[in-house]
Order: sequence, then structure tokens, then C-alpha cells
Amino acid sequence: MRFLGNVLATIVGLFVFFMVSFFGLVVIGALFSSSEDTVTIKDNSVIELDLSEIKYDYAGKVNFKDFDYTVADHNGLSDVLKAIEYAKTDDKIKGISILNSVSDLGIAQTKALRDQLEEFKKSGKFIYSYADNYSQKEYFLNSVANKIYINPIGDFDFKGLSAEIMFFKDLEDKSGLKMEVIRHGKYKSAVEPFLENKMSDANREQTTQLLNSVWNSVIIDITKSRKVTIERLNQIADGLLARTPEMAKKENLVDIIAYEDVYHNDIKKALKVNSEDDYNTVSISDYANEVAISSIDFSTKDVIAVIYAQGEIGSGEGDVNEIGEGSMRRSLQDARKDKNVKAIVLRINSPGGNALTSELIWREIEITKKVKPVVVSMGDYAASGGYYIACNANKIFAEANTITGSIGVFGLLPNFSEAAKKIGISTELVKTNANAAEYSPFKPMDENYRGFAQEGVERIYGVFLQRVAAGRKLTTAQVDAIGQGRVWSGQDALRIGLVDKIGGMDEALIEAAKLGKTNQYRTKNYPEIDKEFGDILSQFGLAQSKESIIKESIGTENYEVLKHIKQMTSQKGLQARMAYELKIK
Repeated sequence: MRFLGNVLATIVGLFVFFMVSFFGLVVIGALFSSSEDTVTIKDNSVIELDLSEIKYDYAGKVNFKDFDYTVADHNGLSDVLKAIEYAKTDDKIKGISILNSVSDLGIAQTKALRDQLEEFKKSGKFIYSYADNYSQKEYFLNSVANKIYINPIGDFDFKGLSAEIMFFKDLEDKSGLKMEVIRHGKYKSAVEPFLENKMSDANREQTTQLLNSVWNSVIIDITKSRKVTIERLNQIADGLLARTPEMAKKENLVDIIAYEDVYHNDIKKALKVNSEDDYNTVSISDYANEVAISSIDFSTKDVIAVIYAQGEIGSGEGDVNEIGEGSMRRSLQDARKDKNVKAIVLRINSPGGNALTSELIWREIEITKKVKPVVVSMGDYAASGGYYIACNANKIFAEANTITGSIGVFGLLPNFSEAAKKIGISTELVKTNANAAEYSPFKPMDENYRGFAQEGVERIYGVFLQRVAAGRKLTTAQVDAIGQGRVWSGQDALRIGLVDKIGGMDEALIEAAKLGKTNQYRTKNYPEIDKEFGDILSQFGLAQSKESIIKESIGTENYEVLKHIKQMTSQKGLQARMAYELKIK
């Protein structure tokens, strides 16, 4: 029987091996075919600026270790910006169409895209925009267009900015499930929802100032494009004076009220295409992929490494949407050792996260800076841990509406002692020494342990202050005065010395080239994320993630609430992160 069992196990093993090998070849074939697809760009074409799949600055470069194969996607915002820049001098491209644009881009990312479109217009080529409904953020982008169309029965949203913060204190009291909070920073509002059932005066102060600063940067751009004064734009927002297509046109926020067929006919006229014929189009994703493949001049020896740090800061390898110690430190080391790399631009888009990982990345930048200049470009967020890894750079650039600062530290520990008491659960501890048991979520936190925990927070906060003070050439007292967890806009951060200049990636690259003493260079993107076979299944939809299952079951909005609670309650170690992500709709 044992012999037959061994034979059967061998047969099953061989079957599984061949199936996995066959499937692996199929997947690799799919990867090869998807990465090598090219699109023919026809003469007299219009780029369709569909941003629905564009979310991150960097789409990612993934190394599938099982197959020794690397896939580089070209649908990140950085690729889109490069493609639009290339399109200015591409004779085949005559204009850009922004049709019912919906995106997940943040406000600083939208600003960078809008600036690139403004440059595109200077080439003499057109940008037309059409929407059935304009959300506020989408209008900010679309307001750059030469002509703005809106559906006759569409909606127009222009009312100013707001931020809504969820509080859990009453829920904790009623359920007995609470979070023990240890923090430093009177503005460290990331933990406020677990301590209060309403916004503190300090948090309201910083949030109001932040929103006003971001709003002002938005309407300054709109007033330049639409020739409507800032004062009038605020009056329109206060009175909802552009809530219908007719009202929006009267206020000169849109140009034409019409159905979509009129919009397409006008594009045909601009292209001098017969009204009965279709005009040539190419999606921005296809065009960006084509530009990425064909436009790199590998004969240029000098390189500026662009390292993307996007997402929350965690431990481990990281991913395209999570900053991990593994991929970030490896990227800095590779760029530092590459003789062709003359300088490094670190593009940060992060609300912060794990304090230890932030320190380890800071250390890698400290080593790198002694060999090659490091310039930081801030995106939507470079706050708390995101600012921790930024503060050591030779130069820091931020957009006017970048959210930054939040210099503070906190720790969260779940406590179930009241809930356990309610349902009849009790625990007993046996220990050899006074502090052997450390912390138990089933016992109220004793003051002795709280004292040690607070000491840890104060120690990390002290180190944070030292890092910022050294990097920004300030005293720790000066940093403490603008720290305490307070969040600033990029414009305000410039005023108080947390950043050097207002500008985007282009300005950061120019500065990096100057510091790296190179006049002609190409860019090389990092990091390269290491993944395994199981991740490939998920990428192709062959293995559905638990997150996608939950989202389908409870809906996207409920999932976002659940995710927020999960993020806050599952964080390990001391955290340097900001309270919330500001989403403008």
C-alpha cells in the first residue's frame, strides 16, 4: 500500500508540475504580448485624455522572480506627462480631447497635469473639453481647455473645499472596544478620532488654513484660464452661482452648452475632416506606451535616477502603492553605485507611516547624499513619515497645494478590556518580573507601561526634530514650533522653511541636473518591485483578492470606511503619518 501511495503521489506531483509549468508559459506569453503591443499613430490624430486608469505617479516595474522576467508599465502620471510633452512636437497629433474625464488623481497631481496641458497649448494645438457633469476637481483640470462644453441637462459643481473627519469615541465607549493612544504633537489629528467625538480647536485651525491655501492655488489657475477674477470665483462658490449649464456659461466658466455629437463635429471642423467621417484618435495610455518605448535615447550616457516613493510607509518589500524598506533602499543603493547616474530625484507622494522604516530610508538617503545629490519632488502628500524621508535632501520642491509637514509621532494599541468584561471574558497574568508581560489588550493600560510608551514616542519625536533641523538648517526649537503634528500646504511650507521652492518634477529635474553637473541626460525610473507567482495570478484576475471581494459585497463607500478603521487599528510600531487624505471632488 505504501508503494502504491508513493506512485500515486509521484503521478499527482508530476501532473501539478506540468500544469504549473504550462500555466506559467501561458502567463509569460501574455506578459510578453502585453508589453510588446504597439499602436500605429495615424496622421491628423487627437489624443483622448482618458484618466480613469491613471492613479499613481509611477505605474511600476515588477520583477517576477519565479520566471526571471521584468514587466514595466507605462500608464503612470509621469508617463502621461512625458507623452503630452512629446505630443507638442509630434506632427501627427493635432489636439487633445478631454471627454467626460474622471480620475483618482490628487490635487497636486492634477495641477502637474494641468500645467503640462498649458504648455501643450502654447504649441498652437487645441484642447477641447466636454462633460455631462463637471465635478469640482475635474473642472479644475478641464478649465485649461481652449473650449469647454457641457451637456444641456448636465450639472456643474463649484462650491469650495471641505474636509470631513470621522470620530469613534462614542463607538468606543458604547462597545468597550477602544484604542489606547500615545502621541506627541497637539496637532497630531491622526489619533484624535479615538480621543474625542468632535474636532479640536487646534485641528480645526490647521484644517481651515490648509483648505484655504489649497483652494486659493486652485482658483488662481482658473482665473488665469477663464479670465474671471478671484473675487468673483469666490462669490460664485459662495452662492452656487454656476450650478446649471446656463449659469456656468453666464459666469464664463464654460463656453458651449451642447450635446456630445456637436462636440465631436466641432473637433472634425478643427481637423478639417468631413462631417460624415470619423476622426483619428489615440488613447493617452496607448500614446504614452508608444512614447515610452520609442523616445528614450540610450546613446545619452548621463542618467538622473527618479525614485518614486508613493503610498503609505510600511515594512518589507513594498509595492507600487506602498513604500517598503526593501525596494526603496535597494533603489537608492543601485542609483548610488551606478556610475552613469549623476543625481537622484526622489518623488514623494505619501501621508507617512511606519517611523522605523522612515528612519531606515532617511539613513540610506544620508549615505547616498555624500556620493550624489538628492533632490525631492513632492506630489499630493509628503507628510509626517513622507516628510521625514524628504527633509534630508539637497533641495526640496513642492507644489503650492502639496500637503506636507505633520512632524509628529503617535502609537495606537487596541484595548478590549471593557468589551471583554461585558461578554464575560477575564484573563490572569503570571510573570517573573515587573514588566515581563508588557501590554495586554485585555487589561486596562497601567500608568507604568503608558510612561514607557510615552518615553518611546518622545524619543522618536526628538530624533524626528533632529533630522528636520539638520536637513533644513534650523534649530530643534524652530522645528518644534512648526511641528507638533501640524499640516501645512506647500505654499505655507515654503514660507516657514520646510521646502526650498515651489515647482513640480520638471523643476526638480532641472535642479538635479545642475547639482549633478550634467547638461544632457536621460531619466531612469525606480524602484523595481520583486514579486512571486501568486501575485501574477492576482494581476490577471485569476485570483481575486479579499479586498475586492469585500468591496463587491458591501460597496465602495462602506469599504473605504472599513479600510480607514483597519489601517488605524492594524498599524504596528510608532507611526509618523498624517490624519487623512484630502480628496477634492
